Amino acid sequence: MFPLHDPLDETVREELVAYDDLTAALLARRGILTKEDAEKFLNPSYDNHLHDPFLMTDMQKAAQRFADAILSRERIAVWSDYDCDGIPGAVLMHDFLKKAGANFENYIPHRHDEGYGMNVGGIEKLARGGTTLVVTVDSGITDIEPVTRANELGMEVIVTDHHLPGEKLPDAFAILNPNARPVRDKTPSVSGSSSASTSNGTRPDETYPFKSLCGSGVAWKLVCATLAISPDIRSRIPDGQEKWLLDMVGLATIADMVPLVGENRVLATYGLKVMRKSPRIGLQKLLRGMRVEQRAITEDDVGFMIAPRVNAASRMGDARDAFNLFITTDENEADLLAKKLEKANRARKAEAGAITRAVHTRVKERGESRSIIALGDPEWRPALLGLVAGNIADEYERPVFLWGREGLPAGRQGIGRLKGSVRSGGATHILELMRAAENIFEEFGGHSNAGGFTVRDTEVFFLEDRLVEAQEKLLKGSIIEDDLSSHADALLTPEEIHPRFLKEVEQLAPFGIDNPKPVFLLRDVSVREISRFGKGEEHLKLKIEVNEGNGSPIRNQISNGASIDAVTFFVKGAPARVASTLTRDSRVNMLAHIERDTFSRTNPVRLRLLDIRLV
Repeated sequence: MFPLHDPLDETVREELVAYDDLTAALLARRGILTKEDAEKFLNPSYDNHLHDPFLMTDMQKAAQRFADAILSRERIAVWSDYDCDGIPGAVLMHDFLKKAGANFENYIPHRHDEGYGMNVGGIEKLARGGTTLVVTVDSGITDIEPVTRANELGMEVIVTDHHLPGEKLPDAFAILNPNARPVRDKTPSVSGSSSASTSNGTRPDETYPFKSLCGSGVAWKLVCATLAISPDIRSRIPDGQEKWLLDMVGLATIADMVPLVGENRVLATYGLKVMRKSPRIGLQKLLRGMRVEQRAITEDDVGFMIAPRVNAASRMGDARDAFNLFITTDENEADLLAKKLEKANRARKAEAGAITRAVHTRVKERGESRSIIALGDPEWRPALLGLVAGNIADEYERPVFLWGREGLPAGRQGIGRLKGSVRSGGATHILELMRAAENIFEEFGGHSNAGGFTVRDTEVFFLEDRLVEAQEKLLKGSIIEDDLSSHADALLTPEEIHPRFLKEVEQLAPFGIDNPKPVFLLRDVSVREISRFGKGEEHLKLKIEVNEGNGSPIRNQISNGASIDAVTFFVKGAPARVASTLTRDSRVNMLAHIERDTFSRTNPVRLRLLDIRLV
């Protein structure tokens, strides 16, 4: 293994002297430059590396109000989002409140009937049921009108959220959100200068040191603070019991794709540990149905197996099915709900497949090949378009914008908005592209590779033209780098791929946003076999020759003793085109992750192919 980048600065290398060259380089590329930071990153500690929840603005008053409501048996409503951040947060709140002996209910808005966030109709329904305190999870920071209505009806609201606020904050009793920037009152005072107060949505500076918690992470912090502030509630819940809620926090942290660094790394690490031992019968049933071994569950299992099924519940039916799966203690109910989520996920795939085929047909019918694909249909379900856009973008290697018409919440008149998803498919920075396309979008957001948008009805017919123009402006004078080495962390030979090397790489797990899996470049390797697998032969497997004369340990862990597998699923785009030209003994350069094949009995080490080029 050889580095592909400039050697580390002498000072940094001295700081990371305890680590081998690859580990030190990978740490430095993640901004970890000191011995203390490296220790924290590689050995995350529940006791030493989590922040005091009371550092969060409004936490003291929120925890005290929550505790008072629990002890006085006020009616509490936990209002959560319906995705794989809001649902786990709702579950952990349910488990905590049940053990604390609270008088409560969980309110999860229906994705298609009510839409995202709080709504006035739901608030009024809760008021009629006697609710006096509403606690949100993964929502609420932009819900000005529903919070105002709650106040009018005599309810108080504690917002726990992690999304960015709008220009004004809701007039809630307390707002827990490490992402909430200060908001100042711009209303002129009598003297003409601006004033600021706490009664009109203003807020002091946020004091929490980590800004990237997911919604469930913020909710769990409230639970921890409430236990710390109330000896009476602590006496009802054994010390350390809050750690068992980390299975839901870890699930949400990984699934919601927040940065897996800092405090999130601790929560994800311990979340996976708890998931591996979790007594939740619903989780066990779900894993069994997916053929995932609970004691060996990884972040990939969460991101690619569990999260899609949880999200499918709201996209194809009712989010409460996922919520009930995780809270039930009845084995028969757990079995039925796990199968229901599996069925919903299959329906999601089928509907997404139908949209994918429709996109393919329309692209082929128009003939011309443009630098951006922007298509839509009022019948397409917006909740499914991110998955489809990702597949199309990978295949055509260009940005793909897909839109559908969002249904209106129950009781509202008119037609829904045109809402969609975008995926990059290459070098274009999606957020910059949408910013450059002026006056097309009502709303948009995202990051470099993916985003969401709402497009004006009057502009949708010009969407693709405007985006193509905007991209041309962005690309003027830019240089597109197409060298595989620019995407890799290090150069690797097949002879170096063995369990011991994988163990070194896995020190940096769990992987995710801001902590990606290391990428390795293999140069001029020989392809021994090419095969396809899967129901439609949509997956690709190559056997890469290993030179045993170099002291390779591969023979000990690969059955044929002279090759290693490289696989990729749903191969498309450039890798698919190259694969179609390969023959036995072809020489190739490839980019790949190194991983364990958990579906084979001996769990051999293999490569996960990312890109491939003929030599």
